[in-house]
Amino acid sequence: MNNNLRYALAAARLNTTDVAAALAVDPKTVSRWLNGRIPYPRHRWAVADLLHVDETDLWPEAAPRHQALADGIHAVYPHRWAIPQTTWRAHFNSATEEIDILAHSALFLAEDHTIQRILVERAETGVQVRILLGDPAGPEVAARGVDEGIGAEVMAARVKNALTLCRPLLDVHGVEIRLHRTVLYNSLYRADDQLLINTHAYGTPAAHAPVMHLTHTTDQGPAHTYLTGFTRIWTTAQPYDQ
Repeated sequence: MNNNLRYALAAARLNTTDVAAALAVDPKTVSRWLNGRIPYPRHRWAVADLLHVDETDLWPEAAPRHQALADGIHAVYPHRWAIPQTTWRAHFNSATEEIDILAHSALFLAEDHTIQRILVERAETGVQVRILLGDPAGPEVAARGVDEGIGAEVMAARVKNALTLCRPLLDVHGVEIRLHRTVLYNSLYRADDQLLINTHAYGTPAAHAPVMHLTHTTDQGPAHTYLTGFTRIWTTAQPYDQ
């Protein structure tokens, strides 16, 4: 019996069905966790994020997910799709100063109405929101579509769909969207000092590639490297105002 997990669920006013829905697993799987079975690491991390506690608070016998990681690296998710929607939403909702998004399309965020609402609400409180998406007419977007195996036209269409969904954000003070023509080695999702870095791999869709959760600690840390790259791309990108 995992009483730690049981108490944490009660404190969060969640039941097995709620957790199962958030993690896209069967409720019976969550029940087995309550009965003492230790989940796979990605599920442990997702449950901990959902309940806003540390993994070892729920499973003391599990190795800390930050063990053997360098300073500033909080966690590594095996795939982007392994990150629950609740984690993405909590990530952006935590921002008090700035939100940065760098991707080719970030369509999975554009299609999430809750994320869109969070971006609007954060901007209305004074948070600077900067969104960098690929120029759908650019050769870099076409090349990425070929690399992923979906084709240049499909990738360009994904970017256009994302831009259409994000267009209402342009009416919000504090939100700016620009188009870049950059060969991306990663996508970046920033909320203040917290970064989710989605690595890119040849022949692999971004959703299937790993994601690093970084904390910007010092100018020598890994997060600083990615933030420097974002700044350089932002300064050369073209405003999207259609």
